Amino acid sequence: MIDQSTSTAAGSRPPAGRLRLPVPAGRARALVLAVVFVCAACGLVYELELVALASYLVGDSVTQASVVLSVMVFAMGVGSLLAKRLTCTPAVGFAAVEIALALVGGLSVMGLYAGFAWYGQSRPAMVGLAFAIGVLIGAEVPLLMTLIQRIRRQEAGGAVADLFAADYVGALVGGLAFPFLLLPCLGQLTGALFTGAVNAVAGGIVVLWLFRADVTARARARLLTANVAVLAVLAAAAWAAGPFERAAREALYGGHVRLAERTAVQEVVLTGPPLRLWLDGRLRVSGRDEYRYHEALVHPAMAGPHRRVLVLGGGDGLALREVLRHPGVRSVTLVDLDAELVALARTDPELSRLNRHAYRDPRVRVRAGDAFDWLRRSPQAPGAYDVVLADLPDPGMSRSAKLYSQEFYGLAERALAPGGRLAVHAGAPQQGFWTVDATVRAAGFRTADYWVGDWGFVLAARHPPPLRLAADTPRLRSLSPASLAAAARRADASAVRDLPPSTLMHPRTG
Repeated sequence: MIDQSTSTAAGSRPPAGRLRLPVPAGRARALVLAVVFVCAACGLVYELELVALASYLVGDSVTQASVVLSVMVFAMGVGSLLAKRLTCTPAVGFAAVEIALALVGGLSVMGLYAGFAWYGQSRPAMVGLAFAIGVLIGAEVPLLMTLIQRIRRQEAGGAVADLFAADYVGALVGGLAFPFLLLPCLGQLTGALFTGAVNAVAGGIVVLWLFRADVTARARARLLTANVAVLAVLAAAAWAAGPFERAAREALYGGHVRLAERTAVQEVVLTGPPLRLWLDGRLRVSGRDEYRYHEALVHPAMAGPHRRVLVLGGGDGLALREVLRHPGVRSVTLVDLDAELVALARTDPELSRLNRHAYRDPRVRVRAGDAFDWLRRSPQAPGAYDVVLADLPDPGMSRSAKLYSQEFYGLAERALAPGGRLAVHAGAPQQGFWTVDATVRAAGFRTADYWVGDWGFVLAARHPPPLRLAADTPRLRSLSPASLAAAARRADASAVRDLPPSTLMHPRTG
């Protein structure tokens, strides 16, 4: 039995006696279940915001998702235990939890992005935020269970079933709203702030209106003030979101941000001068030395028939530029997942100047889509291409794993004509490179490996491919027969053999 003076001091009236409600008990109960639905949706949005941003900032989406979700689930258990101390004053306890959750969850994306942009660290903040949000989410259900029983006593199993049904449906709606509504319409930062505001309003409605008879006038005034303050903070953060993002980008990218936009696939940022292209926070093109990478990827593969060329990835048009320098090329098909990046490479003055307006060439055909799926469903007959160039994201990124799998290279092999060649950007010269080499070999290819600067490449064919330059190779800025031979010796000196291949069922990045 809880002493009345203790309960009143905490801000809630004692639970004894009939609760006075502003609406009939049935409607009051429906309103509490609606709030359970809203809180569950908000909680899942916070989780997905952290997973998405952590994957973008840190990379390796599988690891980041595992860390965030496991920490949050553990913290929810901690929160459930801590909520036992608040069930004596459930209305005030729930209001306090929702106020804190609205503030922490709403500002989580801004805090995580700020830590990465200015201090270069996001993992400690990610774990801390996941734990704090998980504790607060875990405290919600015990308090809501107590509140719903205050309206009308119900058999425990039925009450739990109703509560968790509303919770799970809310989680479904939140999970779908994040990628299809919040992210495209508001973006990550403003979407999190909006979710926090919804959380605060939902908690305020339950306590300050529905359960106002359970809370002293003094406690109601304090809770109202705290709720208004949190909403004001979230509104101020939303108002400052634009300047904050610009300042954070300047700090993150270390130069003048000329263009920043979120496509359906990734965040694309152009900085400079000199021109730099960043995709999801990672530098993909530097105008100062990109020619070294693209010359090394393209020209060794062109030593043989090269009338028909397939470029997988490379939406910036720079590999395409090198392909088109060969007069023997009759057609080039480029497949890239991000149609908006391709459009930018066509229209941006600096980027199109760098790729020498490659997309204007009548020999070029562009297809938007995932490279793996396009190869699998390609309308072209088997053996349609003399050269296939895989200019794809780094193999160390888990979301790119299928593009470095044995199955993917099997599809590429099917697309090659007899005597055709496959060139693969295989990441930095390290053990992960040799995993790519082993995977290409497992698909039935023979390989020649070479390392140019910080980039490793695999040249593959059905028979041992000679590592040389084509007779019609134009004058190159960085690559010559001698430097190509030295690049092959560099790779051979550090060869690691007998590694298992990467497959769809067993992806390997190292």
